[in-house]
Amino acid sequence: MLTWIRNILHSASGADDWQRWWDARVGALETVLGKCDGTVYHSPPPLHLDGYADVLRFRHFVDGVTYVTCDLIGNPRHVPNDRGSYELMMCTRQESAWAPALLSRLAKYTHDAAIHAGDTMDLVRAAPRKSTIEALLFARPEVPTTSFDVLGKPAGLVLCLGITGAEFAACKTHSSAVVLRALKDQGVYPYTDLRRESVTPAG
Repeated sequence: MLTWIRNILHSASGADDWQRWWDARVGALETVLGKCDGTVYHSPPPLHLDGYADVLRFRHFVDGVTYVTCDLIGNPRHVPNDRGSYELMMCTRQESAWAPALLSRLAKYTHDAAIHAGDTMDLVRAAPRKSTIEALLFARPEVPTTSFDVLGKPAGLVLCLGITGAEFAACKTHSSAVVLRALKDQGVYPYTDLRRESVTPAG
């Protein structure tokens, strides 16, 4: 009987702690990205039960839609990068079912390794059919503040940018910084456009 009561108390305490972190994450993200539109893409099972991350949707950060994970900051299994703990985000020009699904699954990768600005990742077969996007380039988003605190924990955001195969190759032959500059010059950044032509980096 005592063991059963102890388990119930532990479970309730865990739920309270999860809610405290969730509310703090949402509040911090809204100070940076504007008000969340109320849409939450839930993952069954959730990340803390070895599933995938929940994702929030924002409509006031860019002229389009911004999707952001809301399960990593404060997660003890999450591997921080050189700026501390972070959530993953992706911007699209229209609503996308693919973007939040990708972020939800990618969040679990951060249990094993940190994602740094300037890193790239081959999407292998994770991109939609007929998409020209073949990889991700990770960057720091242009936000009012690049870092913030969540319950006293240093935190930030990592922008996931979809890039073409040619741009992925250019990241290796030139640098991620050169490709990122070209994406900005051509008006692609900060958006992930699934069907677009490659930009040509200078230099």
